[in-house]
Amino acid sequence: MRKKIVAGNWKMNKTLQEGVELAKEVNSKVKAAKATGVTVVIGTPFIHLSEVSKIVDPAFVQVSAQNCATEVSGAYTGEVSAAMIASTGAEYVILGHSERRSYYGETDAILVKKVERALENKLEVIFCVGEVLAERESNKHFEVVKSQLENGLFNLSADQFSHIVIAYEPVWAIGTGKTATSAQAQEMHAFIRGVLAEKYGKEVADNTSILYGGSCNAKNADELFANPDVDGGLIGGASLKADDFLAIINARQNH
Repeated sequence: MRKKIVAGNWKMNKTLQEGVELAKEVNSKVKAAKATGVTVVIGTPFIHLSEVSKIVDPAFVQVSAQNCATEVSGAYTGEVSAAMIASTGAEYVILGHSERRSYYGETDAILVKKVERALENKLEVIFCVGEVLAERESNKHFEVVKSQLENGLFNLSADQFSHIVIAYEPVWAIGTGKTATSAQAQEMHAFIRGVLAEKYGKEVADNTSILYGGSCNAKNADELFANPDVDGGLIGGASLKADDFLAIINARQNH
C-alpha cells in the first residue's frame, strides 16, 4: 500500500529562528488535525535540520533535506554529506529538483551518486522529474521524464527502489502560478507508474508514491488529489504558511 505524502520544500527561505517557529506551528496544527493518514514531511535548509528534528513529533511530521553531496566525506568545501543529514534526525532528502538541475548543473550521473549516498545512510529519497515548457510544447514530455527515471534511478534493485518517492514537477508550472490541469497530472503520473511497472513489475509500481510538484496549493489540491495516481504533493511556496500547508494536508487526507 503506497503512502499518501505531502512534503513541503522550503527552498532557500526562513532564518533558523523563523524556521523553528514555522516547524512548531506545522507540528501543532498537524497533531491537532489528527492527520495520521498522511505522511507529512518538511524540507528545510541544511542549517535547520537538527533543531527542527528535535521539535517535531515524528509520528506526525518528518524532516527532509533538500540536497546532499555525491561523496561520502573529505575535502569538499561547502558540501553536506548524506551521513551528516542522517545524523541530524532527518529521514528524507529531496534530490534532482529542477532548480538543482537547471541552476547547478545536476546531471543524471551526479544524481545516481547522490541517490546511492542517501540510500547508504537509510534516507528516503524524494526524486524529482519533469519537463520544461519547450519539451512539453514539442510533445517530448513523456520521453524526457522516462529518460530521467531510467538514467537516474534504474540502476537500483527493487528493494532499494522501495525507498524512493517520485515527484513529478512540470518545470513550466513551478512558481509561475501555472498548474498542469488535473488531467495532465494524472496522465503523467499514470505514465510514470507504467514505466516503473515495465522495469520493476506491477507490485513495486503500485507501491511507489508519486507526488505532484507544480504549484500545488490549497485551492487546487483537492482536484489534483482526486486522481488515482496522484499520491500527494511536493509543495513549494504554500508550505511556508502553516495554514496553507495544513489545507493541502487535509485535502490529501480526504481522498
